[in-house]
Amino acid sequence: MISDDALTPSESSASPSGSARQLPTTLADEKDAPGILAGPGALRTADDGPSDGNTSSDLETLARAPSGPPYSAFSKGTKRWIVTMVTFSSFVSPMTANIYFPALNPIAKDLGVSVNLINLTLTTYMILQGISPTIFGDFGDMAGRRPAFIISIVIYMFANLGLALQDNYAALLVLRMLQSAGSSGTLALGFAVVADVAVSGERGKYMGVVGAGINVGPALSPVLGGILAEYLGWRSIFWFCLIFTGTWLVPFVLTVPETCRKVVGNGSIPAQGWNMTLVDYIRSRRHPPTAEQKMAALKNKPKIKLPNPFHVLAVVFEKDLAMLLFYNTLLYLVFILITATLSTQLADIYHYNDLQVGLCYLPYGVGCCIAAIIQGYVLDWNYRRVAHSIGFTIDYRRGDDLSKFPIEKARIQPVAPIAAIGVLATICYGWVLQHETHLAGPLVLLFVIGLCVTGSFSILNTLIVDLYPEAPATAVAANNLVRCLFGAAGTALIESMLKTFGRGWTYTFWALVVVAFSPILYILTKWGPQWREERRLRKLKKLEEKARNAEKV
Repeated sequence: MISDDALTPSESSASPSGSARQLPTTLADEKDAPGILAGPGALRTADDGPSDGNTSSDLETLARAPSGPPYSAFSKGTKRWIVTMVTFSSFVSPMTANIYFPALNPIAKDLGVSVNLINLTLTTYMILQGISPTIFGDFGDMAGRRPAFIISIVIYMFANLGLALQDNYAALLVLRMLQSAGSSGTLALGFAVVADVAVSGERGKYMGVVGAGINVGPALSPVLGGILAEYLGWRSIFWFCLIFTGTWLVPFVLTVPETCRKVVGNGSIPAQGWNMTLVDYIRSRRHPPTAEQKMAALKNKPKIKLPNPFHVLAVVFEKDLAMLLFYNTLLYLVFILITATLSTQLADIYHYNDLQVGLCYLPYGVGCCIAAIIQGYVLDWNYRRVAHSIGFTIDYRRGDDLSKFPIEKARIQPVAPIAAIGVLATICYGWVLQHETHLAGPLVLLFVIGLCVTGSFSILNTLIVDLYPEAPATAVAANNLVRCLFGAAGTALIESMLKTFGRGWTYTFWALVVVAFSPILYILTKWGPQWREERRLRKLKKLEEKARNAEKV
């Protein structure tokens, strides 16, 4: 997977200006350098996935001047279509998690079990929601996005079919876990697709669109679930999920091309086998690829092996990424603890039914959606501003070499003021509930929290992809794993905290935890580029060692 990150090697030598001369890796001619991930600054190491073993070719490419084809060969219209389809897929997992809430009591009654046992299906769902992307993310980075998407959605559809037809608790528990495994696989893949097709200078707006799909799920799905459960019965929820994904899968299989850069480079290398769309397959039968295209496709043919979920540890144990994941998880905790307790708090204070409570999620969802769209343009604007301030020329065609660009600064600068407003809104939200004011108070604050807290979380998601371009799906999976595990622990504690400390101090506590660890943003801005460069040099050293070993053989 590619991006324009700090993996671009550099070399110091005398120059007229006295500065170091940089030798960036380029996207150039993947058929000549299959061991280099297509794109400026992205290298494949021995641990990053399939390679043809031609390491000497890798090192030769390191010394080439910046040249070659564009970062993405897809047209603007094709990129928009790809991102649109990915956005709809990103809606599935958060929708599935929340559409279920209004049906908890009816399901418990029909299956003859307690609500506590039904709540256990929420816990197991969240655990699988954290684990599943580590498998599908690694598989997607290795075999391609299309196979990973198709397998995860097919699993999800069969799980929904079983859930709609089952009539006992054991089946419900197991099938909900399977449903989570299938739907959650799309989370890591969506952001990875954006990294496949968009350079850093325009990545913000595309990430924002995909983020809108993720953020609208928790807001709209409780309302939708309440309506379905109220008028058509709780089984209709699972039928709806089945029909929704089936409707999405047909055009995806027909028309959405493979984007994984380990498989198709910048999109100019023909996909093979199940990486091909049905339309491309029919077209290839009529117009067979040239010998050169066949050779390039053969060199980039992925070597399929069992996905390794432990690849996420390579992300978690990097200093800069570990700090970023931790802070991002704290923002996620504020978000998930508010949404998880909203229904019970509003029912206790205002005595609303499930449908009325579901409608109260709408201001939060509107805030999330606005944040996701606006944050993309804010990120791209700040990227241009930082580039201008340091005299850096943005390359929208081939992508930028970020080894000389402070991407941490460009992404983090907008977070600080937005997160500060979100923290203040969270504290106010707690005390408004504590004093049981008019409903307008918490609803307005929910909008602000959705706009600012979730907006900050989405911005940092973009930085995670920027910092780990060689396997972005794995990086997003690591982020998802950490936040879901912390989220499961937080949701287990929150009800006890509310009873012990009250609403005001409980939400104030979590807001102040975010404040206490906010210096992480300054640390990442100041020392992040240095840690990123160290990671680049380690990867370059691995390539050099591999080249020497190949020469000995």
